[in-house]
Amino acid sequence: MQSYLTFNRNTWSKLRNSVPLTLTEIELEELRGINESVSLEEVRDIYLPLSRLINLYVKSRQDRRKVIGEFLGHEDKIPFLIGVAGSVAVGKSTTARILQALLDRWSEHPKVALITTDGFLYPNDELNRRGIMHRKGFPESYDGRKLVQFVADVKAGKPQVIAPVYSHITYDILPNQHKVIDQPDILILEGLNVLQSNPTDDTGLRRYVSDYLDFSIYVDAHVEQLEEWYIQRFLDFRKGAFSDPNSYFNHYASLPDTQAISVAREIWRTINLVNLQDNILHTRDKADLVLQKGDSHRMKQVLLRH
Repeated sequence: MQSYLTFNRNTWSKLRNSVPLTLTEIELEELRGINESVSLEEVRDIYLPLSRLINLYVKSRQDRRKVIGEFLGHEDKIPFLIGVAGSVAVGKSTTARILQALLDRWSEHPKVALITTDGFLYPNDELNRRGIMHRKGFPESYDGRKLVQFVADVKAGKPQVIAPVYSHITYDILPNQHKVIDQPDILILEGLNVLQSNPTDDTGLRRYVSDYLDFSIYVDAHVEQLEEWYIQRFLDFRKGAFSDPNSYFNHYASLPDTQAISVAREIWRTINLVNLQDNILHTRDKADLVLQKGDSHRMKQVLLRH
């Protein structure tokens, strides 16, 4: 990855440049994902320098828009778009939530929204109709045109842009529910497919989510770590979300440990690992910044594109 500047943890943490840590332990607990032990030290050393870098990018974009606005005689409010990509079980959602919590503390951009691309999966009925329910999370399981149009509308500064809502309990799109994105200062878009290609649109042109991103992050880890994190997350879900009678995966809740581990490993190796190797991992080199994790989800290195 020769086009990146490489920072070890200690060097990166110094780029915080005295930005204060305002996130509390109680607030961080609400942001943590299943099986992730993110500490306030991690927030201070990794996420505060990152929030400072993004703040500088946002201010630069705002200054440029002011110049254009002065020239045109009016200034449109255009959100700054951040993409967060990476494998299943790597901790994308936690990264996105922590970033949102830190970025909305900056006075220059107090309104920060977060959307996951899960909401743009086809409903289960449609996946079953197409015979690709077993390919959920793969590129063909998403309504790519709808996702790109959503991002394009947000980036155009349109008010009241609607995003579908996905439930990890029912494992399906929630009918008649949506989230409204109303001209935030920053929109964080998190998902497996943020940096992937998308289908040709109705005009015959190929459009990508990445065409509209101002900054992109790939959360990275070794495959062996990802497998173990996925299995542990599966075991934790078995005691939590899977135990909900409404859960799509309720039938896994009563599995003994040995069988649960075997099932989780099979799901990882036949579905998530295949998706990672075929569709996700190659997008890492498209990212503006790569967060490389080591043991226990602890960041060990940061790569920043020149």
